[in-house]
Amino acid sequence: MSLEIHLTGHVKSVVQDTLPGLIADLVASGITAGDASLWGPDAEAGASDRLGWVQAVSISRPLVPEIEALRAELVARGVTRVVLAGMGGSSLAPEVIAQTAGVPLVILDSTAPSQVLAAIDGDAEAGGLEQTVLVVSSKSGSTVETDSAKRAFEAAFRDLGIDPAERIVVVTDPGSPLDERARADGYRVFTADPTVGGRYSALTAFGLVPAGLAGVDISELLDEAEASLLEVAIDSADNPALVLAAAIAGGNPRRDKLGLITDGTHIVGLPDWIEQLIAESTGKDGTGILPVVLLPVSPEADSTPADMQIVRFVDEANEFHFRERHEGEVLVSGSLGAQFVVWEYATAIAGRMLGIDPFDQPDVESAKIATRGLLDARPEATDPAFTVDGVEVRVSDPTLAASGTVAGVLDALWARLPADGYVSVQAYVDRLRLPQLQGLRELVAADSGRPATFGWGPRFLHSTGQFHKGGPAVGVFLQILEQTDVDLEIPGRPFTFGELIQAQAAGDAAVLAGHGRPVVTLTLTDPQAEVLTLFEAAQ
Repeated sequence: MSLEIHLTGHVKSVVQDTLPGLIADLVASGITAGDASLWGPDAEAGASDRLGWVQAVSISRPLVPEIEALRAELVARGVTRVVLAGMGGSSLAPEVIAQTAGVPLVILDSTAPSQVLAAIDGDAEAGGLEQTVLVVSSKSGSTVETDSAKRAFEAAFRDLGIDPAERIVVVTDPGSPLDERARADGYRVFTADPTVGGRYSALTAFGLVPAGLAGVDISELLDEAEASLLEVAIDSADNPALVLAAAIAGGNPRRDKLGLITDGTHIVGLPDWIEQLIAESTGKDGTGILPVVLLPVSPEADSTPADMQIVRFVDEANEFHFRERHEGEVLVSGSLGAQFVVWEYATAIAGRMLGIDPFDQPDVESAKIATRGLLDARPEATDPAFTVDGVEVRVSDPTLAASGTVAGVLDALWARLPADGYVSVQAYVDRLRLPQLQGLRELVAADSGRPATFGWGPRFLHSTGQFHKGGPAVGVFLQILEQTDVDLEIPGRPFTFGELIQAQAAGDAAVLAGHGRPVVTLTLTDPQAEVLTLFEAAQ
């Protein structure tokens, strides 16, 4: 099914006012034709090498039989558990594809030691390492998290007497460092189109290989995408990508927060993929659209801020599904393949409307540089500002800690919020052990009175991290870390997974503080017990 969009209230007027200009400028057909000049002269050189996603469906078709043949070969050998080591677009697209299909796929997009160990060990239901194939997915071929996971799995396979070349599949760009090493080591390698950026790669090898090996019907996914290609290519008021772009980036004043709600649809996890696509594509040059993943009962859904546009994903986008509380929302329905295509087009169009290059990520590297510096220098940790009920508190500004309580620190952080601000909650913890921590987002949004985002660290560094540094300077940041006795060596590296995730959190906090963003870091010394303390402080 192709994508259907239904509009009412103010957003309907915004779209009606915005569409004529987009149609007159031939934006949709220009993208389809690969016109790199659409985003201005400064972006033209970069955009000319980043429009391959428009042709992803046809380019990816030949991959399907190769992936299916490899899956059959693995299953015949009793290898039925698929683990994906990847970050950002390399993990979020396969995750939503597998979840929507109801197919098990283990996502390893963390450097938390216990989460890495859980991915290696497996479980009784899904199988252990003996039944596991690891997909190593990195566009650049140098992603530190993915490389570290690969090293850990290689050692674990060898400990069981298993040749890693029989159990590791690589997805990367041709000629990357990972491509060269993997071929030299005899690994099976799938290369993707280098003219497709990571966050636009859902319908390339990055999305299809792990999902297909896990058992998803990827041919059907491509069929769904193909069915929407003609619609998005036409400069027409019926083009769903033009309508969606106008809804999320149009208006004067523009609503620069985008609430994403899944409400009674079969598609699972799509807002997480859209979050990284839009945040990393638009959050730069001091502007951008901040995606906020919401529940149907979230505070922002109940009382929507004036600067937020709600997009609600439903099974049918028609008048029947509207109630009084949905006035002014955008209702979207359609297949997953169509969603990928339309949101990619809409995001690229929104970038043009904002006057930015939607294909670069100029601020992502800053946190990586800071992390490498901390790992090289290995500085001793500074004393916490204070410890209360087992929670260690560090702040970017001493005045944030004046109260001497966790609740007081949070109140001081909320007090730094401007009228158009947002809170970013970043959890550098094992999300398998502390899944309830995601519920903190709802409390923070209610307590602060402003939209709140939640990201698992370090994966968000490869998506929304760009917006935090390059977007509007209106965010305040709450980091949640954990102390744990569990750690794991990274073979061939002078640091452990525990040291890596600590450095990633500290590095990003330093970069944010350097940009003048207020940062509070709370470290749980007894995570299971102190989550309750944290929840109470946020109420």
